Amino acid sequence: MNSMDNIITFEDFTKIDLRVGTIIDVNDFPEARQPAYQLTIDFGDIGIKKSSAQITTRYNKEDLINQQIVAVVNFPKKQIAKFMSECLVLGAVNGMDVILLNPEHKVKNGLTVA
Repeated sequence: MNSMDNIITFEDFTKIDLRVGTIIDVNDFPEARQPAYQLTIDFGDIGIKKSSAQITTRYNKEDLINQQIVAVVNFPKKQIAKFMSECLVLGAVNGMDVILLNPEHKVKNGLTVA
């Protein structure tokens, strides 16, 4: 799909709540259809949220702990197998390889991304 096929307005974009959080726990997710981890992420003042992320190709669980990421935090919860995903972690996708988006420098958890 061409990026010009689905144009949104600036007002549409402002509805997306992008925040920085720090991964505080990572678990295997064997019930997922595609290889994935269950992440627990600290978003500071807005709290702790969980997410499922298909990032096993590039990242080991140990390397993800304390890593800051960018996520959409205002999607409705989504059930994936027996796991409830509460946010969408963002990454650049190249086939099965996903490279997480993160700030260049450590910032306060919960900061908005604009």
